[in-house]
Amino acid sequence: MQDGVVSAAAHHAFEVDEVLARAVRDTGAHIGAVYLLADDGQVLLMETETGLPAQIVKPWTRVRVSAGVPVSASVRERRLVWVPGYQELAHRYPATAIALPYPFAAVATPIQSNGDVWGSLVLMWPPSHPPDLAPHERDTIDYATRRLGDLMEQATRGGRPPRSGDEPRVLTPPWAGVPDVHHALASAGYLDRLRDGCVGLDLDGRLTFVGAGAAGLLGEDLTGKLGEPLWEAAAWLKDPLFEDRCRAAAVSQEATSCLVRGPAGRPLHISLHPDPSGLSLYITEAAADRSARRRDAPGAGSVSLPRADVFYNLLHLAAALSRTLDVQEIVDMVADHVMPVFDAQALAIMVAEGGRLKVVGSHGYDPGVPEHFNRRRLTSASPSQDVLRTGEPAFLSDADELRRKYPRAEVRDGMAAWAFLPLRTSETVAGVCLVSFDEPYAFTDETRASLTAMAGLIAQALDRALLYDAKDRLAHTLQTSLLPRRLPRIDGLDVAARYVPATRGVEIGGDFYDLIRLGDTKAAAIIGDVQGHNVTAAALMGQVRTAIHAYAAGGASPGNVLKLTNRLLMDLDPDLFTSCLLIYFDLRLRTLWAASAGHPPPLLRPPGQPAEVIDVPAGILLGVQADAEYPTVQVPFPPGAVLALYTDGLVETPGVDLGQAIGELAEHFGRAAGEPVHELSDTLLNHAPHTSQRVDDIALLLVEHRAPAG
Repeated sequence: MQDGVVSAAAHHAFEVDEVLARAVRDTGAHIGAVYLLADDGQVLLMETETGLPAQIVKPWTRVRVSAGVPVSASVRERRLVWVPGYQELAHRYPATAIALPYPFAAVATPIQSNGDVWGSLVLMWPPSHPPDLAPHERDTIDYATRRLGDLMEQATRGGRPPRSGDEPRVLTPPWAGVPDVHHALASAGYLDRLRDGCVGLDLDGRLTFVGAGAAGLLGEDLTGKLGEPLWEAAAWLKDPLFEDRCRAAAVSQEATSCLVRGPAGRPLHISLHPDPSGLSLYITEAAADRSARRRDAPGAGSVSLPRADVFYNLLHLAAALSRTLDVQEIVDMVADHVMPVFDAQALAIMVAEGGRLKVVGSHGYDPGVPEHFNRRRLTSASPSQDVLRTGEPAFLSDADELRRKYPRAEVRDGMAAWAFLPLRTSETVAGVCLVSFDEPYAFTDETRASLTAMAGLIAQALDRALLYDAKDRLAHTLQTSLLPRRLPRIDGLDVAARYVPATRGVEIGGDFYDLIRLGDTKAAAIIGDVQGHNVTAAALMGQVRTAIHAYAAGGASPGNVLKLTNRLLMDLDPDLFTSCLLIYFDLRLRTLWAASAGHPPPLLRPPGQPAEVIDVPAGILLGVQADAEYPTVQVPFPPGAVLALYTDGLVETPGVDLGQAIGELAEHFGRAAGEPVHELSDTLLNHAPHTSQRVDDIALLLVEHRAPAG
């Protein structure tokens, strides 16, 4: 029985491979792959592929369905995704263009049957492919995806998993033809008579042929190392630039070339000529004048490819932008990683807002220049308007081209060339990235594609940053609205309150405070902290503050107020806990009463004495235990005494004992005797732990019993 299951699985895999091989052959594609959904439906796993070098395959064997790549988009959107060239790839899928910076055309289309999506079929062609799929190519693709869908459904009905293994199967591209022995011998003789180096590689870079003239150039005879990777047989060729050119030739199927330094220090020129089965290298000693050429100059007839420094800087930029939530930081990262590569002098990021452009970040301009762009109306006479309307970039090589295309445009920034790049987010062009040059600039195909890919990365980061800014403003507006706008004026008391939010990026907190008038000579002070940093915590903070205010105004004692509030929270079942400290003042009796629900103890500085920590019994946090009790402690509060209530953000530091930190705050409090409470609040806040990322809010409430005149 087990043999039968294995045989059925092997037959299923064979049929899948046959469908892929036929689709590649009948469409003229040189690369093909079948992806299938993992069991969780969140990841696409490569099942089988042909034509891809091993060093390119590995990063693409697992692709998240949510990723911004064509194969994922085809599954998410259940439609055929056609990318006719690298420029379009950079425009729509910038992360893919950076990870695979070579020219090609590609299609990804979902594998479906009876409404179920099983995965996606991917095919790739050289960039010389026409801008549209031919009817016979579409027919072949439709047949292949239907057949693959049927195979997946049959496998599932038969109790077999559609996927056959953890690693993708690799199909060997078929030879175009097999030469007869006489032709093979004549070909070998022809190559051996050449004094230049002729080397053959398969798609994975393994040696398949070494001409006699190669030994002198490569520094050793490699004929005995057939089957080994070239960069292992000749270790000095393990050069990132050379490996990149090999990948470029294999993916684009276009000739390319590079200059490398040989084992004896001589510059060598290597031309790479691909076909679906491998690469042919033609190696010559570079002339002195050729060694000064750009190292990645393309071969005859090929399209110029992005330089290695552009590629690696864009990779660094992509990694850096994934972590930032600040618009100016985005601008600074682009300035650091990309502008020097293109010799750009200035950068501005603008968003459309209310029919006008708004500059949200800039670099390299004199201070007055961004203001010139800022708040300008969007008119058809400007490049920015065209970019926002069409979603297509505008490259203006010099002032003459600017005047010719936009005779009424005003770009008075002192620059000589401009790239206006669309910032596309979620199928909407939200803004424009302006890259400026101080001299006329020839925008080559690879420069245009690289700048377009960069703009795509900026757009994604900008979308996150602007969304974060909006959420951050909303959250802190909510929090501020839940805190008292002003505290009541109570005869005999001087009061100061301060609230300091956590560092930007930590979200909203639940710290709160309040002062309640209970009579002519009576008042209550509250301070508390709801667990968590989110809108739920802030909303619960408002409920707790309102409940305490109501129960205290009703005449309940401090302990009973906390007890009633705790029962209310248990009924609400918010899944969040709250610490709280409640203090009643009787100025006529010169006494205070305090009750605590797990909150840091208050500090009291009697007149003419050191500050001390009031030992208030710490009851259980509110919202934990329905029948919790909260004992009350009574302490003298004479005229001239100052009481400090605070939340843990003022004293907590990782690795420091909390009791020790409270004691140090009390000493600092005592040394500031004589300061008015408003100045004292700044003094105590300056004592708070200073870190680059403060993870908690701080609430501080100071209450002084003002001595009567005389």
